[in-house]
Amino acid sequence: MPDPAVPPTPPVPLAALLAREDLALRQIAGPVDPAAVIHWAHTSEMADPYPYLLGGELLLTAGVHVPEAAGSGAYFDDYVARIVAAGGAALGFGVAPVHDTVPRALVAACDAYELPLIEVPPQTTFSGVARAVWQLMAQARLAELRRVTEAQQSLAAAASRPDPVPSVLRQLAQRVGGRAVLYGPEGTEIAAAGRAVEDGARLALAELAQVVRPSGPGTPTSATHSAAGTHLAAYALGAGQGFVLGVAAPAREPGDHTIASVAAVLLSLLTGEHQSGSGAARSSALVRLLLGGRPEEVAVLLGAGRWVVVHARPDAQTPDAVAASALGAALGSPLVDVAKDVVRVLVPAEREPAAPQPGWALGVSAAVEPRGWAVADTQAARALARARATRAPLVRHDGRARLAALVAPDAAEAHARALLAPLAGSPALLDTLRTWLSLHGSWDRTAVALAVHRNTVRQRVAKCAGLLDADLDDPDVRMELWFALRE
Repeated sequence: MPDPAVPPTPPVPLAALLAREDLALRQIAGPVDPAAVIHWAHTSEMADPYPYLLGGELLLTAGVHVPEAAGSGAYFDDYVARIVAAGGAALGFGVAPVHDTVPRALVAACDAYELPLIEVPPQTTFSGVARAVWQLMAQARLAELRRVTEAQQSLAAAASRPDPVPSVLRQLAQRVGGRAVLYGPEGTEIAAAGRAVEDGARLALAELAQVVRPSGPGTPTSATHSAAGTHLAAYALGAGQGFVLGVAAPAREPGDHTIASVAAVLLSLLTGEHQSGSGAARSSALVRLLLGGRPEEVAVLLGAGRWVVVHARPDAQTPDAVAASALGAALGSPLVDVAKDVVRVLVPAEREPAAPQPGWALGVSAAVEPRGWAVADTQAARALARARATRAPLVRHDGRARLAALVAPDAAEAHARALLAPLAGSPALLDTLRTWLSLHGSWDRTAVALAVHRNTVRQRVAKCAGLLDADLDDPDVRMELWFALRE
């Protein structure tokens, strides 16, 4: 049976048409399949309708073409065989005005060829049946558009989360009722979400992803297949980096391709690196820094002006490169670095974050010239520690002039080095003491800021007091230590 040349409208379940009480249609032969669908209704009184069918039709006939002796011959067998060969989905026979009942030989032929046979009562016109089919198509089309629109909105919202790629995959898998997989340039599975599929389907999906992976001119951008009773689809992501989106679902529902295409576009933006003049300038700046260039000399390639450093940490999970890239895009800067559990972003001062980013804690430095990037990096780190300790979504470095500025930098540095010498070999103790003092001696908030247990904080602070031989309950001691720790 040929594939029907279906129109750009959703198919109509045959059961939905039979359920229309105003039509009073009744199936009297052929298999009763809830999944059976029709794509349109067509009326013909031709003895051989094959040349006029495209496939997928509900063919309506009043039996005008039936000869008087058809009941005793092979006429109906040939007639039904031709409909099935043309891909007809069902046959509707009108009881009036030519025939009072549906011929028994036609019922037998439809049973033999497994073609659903629908009895159309005298009060129901063929035009009424066709109109009902188009009404059901319009309803199905509206439902499909609503489903696609809702999916687009949910996918866009998922792409704005701190973990955009896993969120988009989860939302896509939920919308298609299956599994969504992101494959990397080497063909490995980077992330996945949704229902697990059988090994056969999983392997077939990975092979299908290779089909659309860019390999030269003529490579398709999408492909579909079926394996182990599962519908498979693969989409090459448009960034040209070799990423592929794979989708496995129990069946292909109307709108699935559009929904998956929207997800592919979003994932292309999330995984892609913009290749442009600015990208070349960033690469050149990096090379010059590695070869010994000074920041103030290199910064002209990135754009003139002052800068702020932003330290960010997600609320729920460890950041990955894709989430960091998405944060950089939200902050308006491609200069992003993932260092352990913190994302650092170098942002032009005019784009300094004006509002928190959902799902992230941000620490923002003062605006500095390029030669002050290292100092700004320290400021942002301290601001982030305060943000996490106070559970604030965004904390800025306070750059007001202080009494410490009255002391010569060399003298202040020498004093700090001498005072903190007993802790010089333990960065953990120095960091703990600095954070504890900045949070006014709060054990709980210091534990949160350092991601350690509060007892660990107590032990470290006690050790600091012992090594320094200082009373940390004395405000003068605390003030002097804070002054030293800031140098």
